[in-house]
Amino acid sequence: MRRRRLVAAAVIAATLVASLAACAPALPETVVPDSHATVAWPREFTSTNAAVAPTPGNIDIAAATRGSFGSLVDGEFVPDESFGTVGIVGDDPFTVRYDLAEPAWSDGIPLDAADLLLGWAGASGYFLPDSEADTDTDADAEADADAEAEAEADAGPAVPEVDEFARSIEVSFPQPVYGWQQAVTVPVPAHVVGRRAFGTDDAMEAKQAVIRAILDGDAAALEKVSKVWNDDFAFSDPTGIPADLLLSSGPYRVDRVDAEAGGQTVRLVPNAAYRGAPTPKVARVDLVPPGDDPIAAVGESIDIASLAPVTANRDRIQALERKDFTVDTTHDGTVWALQLNASGVFSAHQARAAFLHAVPATTLMQRGAGVWAQAFTGTTSMLAAPGSRAYDIVNEDSGFAAALSPTGDEAVVEREAVGPSTLAPVCVLYDRGSEFATGAFTALRETAAEAGWNIADCGADDFAAALAQRSWNAVIGRFAVPQTPGQIAAQWGTGGGSALTGDADPGRDALIAQLAQTTDVYEARDVRAQIEATIVRAAVALPLAVNPRVTIIDKDVTSVPVLTGSTAPLLSGIAQWEAVP
Repeated sequence: MRRRRLVAAAVIAATLVASLAACAPALPETVVPDSHATVAWPREFTSTNAAVAPTPGNIDIAAATRGSFGSLVDGEFVPDESFGTVGIVGDDPFTVRYDLAEPAWSDGIPLDAADLLLGWAGASGYFLPDSEADTDTDADAEADADAEAEAEADAGPAVPEVDEFARSIEVSFPQPVYGWQQAVTVPVPAHVVGRRAFGTDDAMEAKQAVIRAILDGDAAALEKVSKVWNDDFAFSDPTGIPADLLLSSGPYRVDRVDAEAGGQTVRLVPNAAYRGAPTPKVARVDLVPPGDDPIAAVGESIDIASLAPVTANRDRIQALERKDFTVDTTHDGTVWALQLNASGVFSAHQARAAFLHAVPATTLMQRGAGVWAQAFTGTTSMLAAPGSRAYDIVNEDSGFAAALSPTGDEAVVEREAVGPSTLAPVCVLYDRGSEFATGAFTALRETAAEAGWNIADCGADDFAAALAQRSWNAVIGRFAVPQTPGQIAAQWGTGGGSALTGDADPGRDALIAQLAQTTDVYEARDVRAQIEATIVRAAVALPLAVNPRVTIIDKDVTSVPVLTGSTAPLLSGIAQWEAVP
């Protein structure tokens, strides 16, 4: 049976909630009346539960409308104590306390332990759809009987200690957890889930029903909660979203959604109940389809647009920059790299090392970047992005400079020492539709040929399909910089779902497992560097540069922090924006 702990608190008075809801707060004094910003937004809003539907569009909206204990910036946690605090309170078992400050939903209902417990349950697999749930069959009966004793000893995650007065929960984990600060989030309001699941109109009764369902392990009640969690927050008609699904705990709330031929328009307005910091300043933000030419629209119908830098837009963007438009260059969380298939021509480590020594990363980056060369930042890491706190440690400890730097004239001698296998054609896959990949391949073919390598052009119009076929020896591609141990395992672990090189390393697998249980940020950087060192020693990858993203901002909009990475780079800082009315 699942281990449970009892609630040791009383229900918050319903009259308090009623008074909070009745007294609609005024907008923060920081909001400038009639101020407005329009953002070119090529995404789609389909659910207000980004935990269930974590699409880029839903994550963007969540960044503006959901409070949290903090966020990942360049791969490391930055706390938001205006929402609450997170701290380790026990080592055996590893226990973390998630303690809310005084945030409230936009309807005036406070966030409390019920919201935390619901978020924990969702992350712990309580509400997995039936297709993902465990099922019993006759074929499984024997295995189930054999596993019964083990199940008694390890019956899944322990239900948290709940302190309703303090609006906190304490979660015990079976082992230390990397990323423990974000193991509990609040994706949706517990009182809305409770109302829809159990038919009660009283917010506090709805919260209590959710708490009881989880703490008691009531299968029937959990089934009702699960259905609401998985289904109710999604919508097919964005123009008819029920108001209770649009409640916000973040600085902004969704005011309306309109469907258009070119996409959606989402209007965001300040959340008057928001108690975090900083408070919103812009009275209205419209997310609109970018149209065919967002650059031409900047300064006219659009205030902010983010796009990929290509040769065709360099002069136009530069012209805007000369007119005092802000042009901010960040990276999108991906890295351009050359990866080798550790089989065939490159089955031997010596052959892989000789090939990488013949390829100067800087030359490939510059030829790929072309007129945008200054926008690309070179990198020596597959696991950390330049500018992050971890990058310097990883770069210093990985041994990249000594192991994979070009050897110049020695490259010919090194290739010849490998033997006849290096005379075989090296099939290099790249995306023919990418300026960077095409330019980098041209540079690769020229420089590798100087060392005697026979390079075959295996460029593809359908890059993803060709990549999956694995008929290539080397690939020039753009890959996500992994942020978590799970993402590292997917890319670089033995049998990882996104692994390309075919290089199996038990030592690397052990380090990834160690990172998954590393709770100290400084130790995590060191372990990440050790993982990177195994990739360097294997000679299976040559990182080239992180992929830039250019954001153009009109002169009437200021204080727009554009974050690096792929997770809501614009809307994560929306509360800081300022705009002229």
